[in-house]
Amino acid sequence: MGTNTSSIVEQSLTALLDDSTFLPELSGEGRSKAFTSLTSILSTPNHVHKSFLRVALQDGRVIRIPAFRVQHNNIIGPYKGGIRFHNSVDEDEVSNLASLMTLKNALHEVPFGGGKGGVVIDPKDFEVKELNLICRKYVQYFSQVIGPEKDIPAPDVGTGEREMDWMMGEYKSIHPGMKYRGSFTGKSIVNGGSLGRKQATGKGVYFSLRYMLHDFVTAEYKWLTERDNIFAKTVLDHKDKSLTMAIQGFGNVGSVVAAEAKKCQLLNNKVVAVSDSNVTLYNAEGLDITELIKYTKTNDGDLPTNEESLKEANVKATICDRDELLTLDVDVLVLAALGGQINQGNMKNIKAKILVEGANAPITGDADSYLSEQGTVIIPDILANAGGVIVSYFEWLQGRETQFYSEEQVYKKLYDKMQNTFKTVYPQYFGDAFPLRQNCYIHAVMKLSTVLFKQGKLY
Repeated sequence: MGTNTSSIVEQSLTALLDDSTFLPELSGEGRSKAFTSLTSILSTPNHVHKSFLRVALQDGRVIRIPAFRVQHNNIIGPYKGGIRFHNSVDEDEVSNLASLMTLKNALHEVPFGGGKGGVVIDPKDFEVKELNLICRKYVQYFSQVIGPEKDIPAPDVGTGEREMDWMMGEYKSIHPGMKYRGSFTGKSIVNGGSLGRKQATGKGVYFSLRYMLHDFVTAEYKWLTERDNIFAKTVLDHKDKSLTMAIQGFGNVGSVVAAEAKKCQLLNNKVVAVSDSNVTLYNAEGLDITELIKYTKTNDGDLPTNEESLKEANVKATICDRDELLTLDVDVLVLAALGGQINQGNMKNIKAKILVEGANAPITGDADSYLSEQGTVIIPDILANAGGVIVSYFEWLQGRETQFYSEEQVYKKLYDKMQNTFKTVYPQYFGDAFPLRQNCYIHAVMKLSTVLFKQGKLY
């Protein structure tokens, strides 16, 4: 389990309680009671749906698979969040990720609430027909609680546009005559998906890094030099530096981050290491990202694992254990795999001074606190990996309007929206003592708290 979202929500509300400029209508005992209500509302989900999917396998066996759909909060709009297929899925993880989605959408002014789904399987253990059945069963079991105006799932770890197409098709069959295009996002283009959706999370992750180290530092250089701020010192130390980068995870997010780093002309960076669930590949001179992406596309998404497959991929690299990547002596570490990767057991061995969370909750709370105290800049998941849900919102809008954006329009809208958020949180991060994650949570909690108060939900 990664960072506990509810504990950071409580910390954010504690910080806001004594700020008389926030919700000035509340004072005295009434203010304390309202903040107690906010803590209760924002730290618990509205609904936890759990079922055991009955699935008939190709070999004649019938199995029951645990499945979840957690709906955290919908005060801003319909629940929204991915469905992950992974062996590590459990109720606590899904609930934590659902609350993160609520906060992420609030931070980026996306009119959705937070939800999350999960199925406890390793997709590689099942035939295509079996996966299709699992997807259809998921929709059948939760069909009454999802929909375009209720709860809109999307891809996550272990799922993609194929699974979303299957699920949308099943939703359409169960609800004939009803609007169905907006029931799922992350679909294929032919089924109403948005151009750029598949690459959106990775592009947003890299943009959050590039904007901080280039755009913001360039524009605010003099101001940053005047700050007595440990994080400002870290980014200034990396200004105009030749940056080395390691990327954990080389799937839809990590591979796109690597590709963006390769083509970026504004930062002098090179990717020296990448890893997946099998291996770490390292080359101090920089890896050939183009060839690696080409190789993974024809090898079930896996990186080369031996000298023979490296030769086949036409890539020069040293083969290392998959976990070695985390402790390499690099400038930037992008975490684009699973949660809880940096924890109490390895946090003191992390050498990178800039960490970017492409995955959800890859750094535990203890590790986050320790690294922040060392002046490590952590661009958190709530900020960095919002590209997927932002473009999911664009997809949802396009489906409603049946008018579609070009890929160029999608990316411009994505960058504009993320940039607006950066302009809000980066100055405060470098101007006060709170880590960036805490700053982001405070802004999200302020938005949610204001809406809850205005709608009379605190009484």
